Amino acid sequence: MKTTITILRERGAARPYTDSRPLELVEAELAEPGPGEVRIRMAAAGLCHSDLSVINGDRPRDTPLALGHEGAGVVEAVGPHVTRLAPGDHVVTVFIASCGHCVPCAEGRPALCEPGAAAGAAGTLLGGHRRIAVEGDEIHHHLGVSAFSTHAVLSENSCVRIDKDIPLDRAALLGCAVLTGVGAVLNSGALRMGEACAIVGLGGVGLAGLLGAVAAGAGKIVAADLDPAKRALALELGATHAIDPAAPDAVAAARDITGGGVHLAVELAGAAPALQFAYDITRRGGTTVTAGLPHPDARMALPPVSLTTEERTLKGSYVGSCVPVRDIPRFARMMMQGKLPVEKLVTHRLRLDEINEGFERLAAGQAVRQVVIFD
Repeated sequence: MKTTITILRERGAARPYTDSRPLELVEAELAEPGPGEVRIRMAAAGLCHSDLSVINGDRPRDTPLALGHEGAGVVEAVGPHVTRLAPGDHVVTVFIASCGHCVPCAEGRPALCEPGAAAGAAGTLLGGHRRIAVEGDEIHHHLGVSAFSTHAVLSENSCVRIDKDIPLDRAALLGCAVLTGVGAVLNSGALRMGEACAIVGLGGVGLAGLLGAVAAGAGKIVAADLDPAKRALALELGATHAIDPAAPDAVAAARDITGGGVHLAVELAGAAPALQFAYDITRRGGTTVTAGLPHPDARMALPPVSLTTEERTLKGSYVGSCVPVRDIPRFARMMMQGKLPVEKLVTHRLRLDEINEGFERLAAGQAVRQVVIFD
């Protein structure tokens, strides 16, 4: 069948993207779903820094690439051997397809699925195939999803079914911003009620993490970002304090506010200085979690002795250490109960043909979460 995709032909386009227009809408041929695959009609897709880092070249991916990884839609057709989904189901897309059989999957850590990671890096679906073609040439899938398309073929394991009463424009954020941000706080960081927490980096993922900290009943919540508008929004969303991490006294101020530092600091800015700040404001015996994606060449220094003498923990978090089939329905229920008001993170709603404008806005720091609406 024919579909419209958003294709990235070359990485590293000059800004502003409103002029260079690195993303092009083209008609593509979408193959029928193969074994274990489904075709979905996209309803909504979020613009994420992970997409931006592919556009600007920070995250190497083979091109031409059908971009987008955070979405929600309706299943239209299923291939052979599909057992969990049926036409008409509403689903959230997941950007790591878990095979269920490798060692990480067997250990209950599907975010670290080895075949899923290999397929994502190769630009294929979990089964190793590409189902998109333009004028006879195969197009790479983005993380097995390619959400900026009117229709997409995905592995069944790249989708999680949700209740049909959940608005799909909000559900789209569950697939990345909420999984990553809320998961980093609740799963990776295991934040307990009453503990002090810091969220460093207040983009869409960071503010989702802030909502997670509020829902968990954190005591003091320190929100840190260079942008005063995002700090102000964080206070509206439940942060008790907001700090400019570049201020000369920022570390001392955060430690003073929290009586020696936070129990949990979560870095979601994707920058080494932000992770350094998060580590510096973590208390003795505390945990620093990073779910950001800095440039692969970025480095930071820390005193290793502090890990021992202060019993500090520094850990990474990928996809929020989530089990998507468990956590997406859980977070969806919290969202519908008003405990995770993710709709407050949406600053712009776009048409698909406005996507270059959306990514320029994101690159300029002028948006939190933007959602492409297809219907």
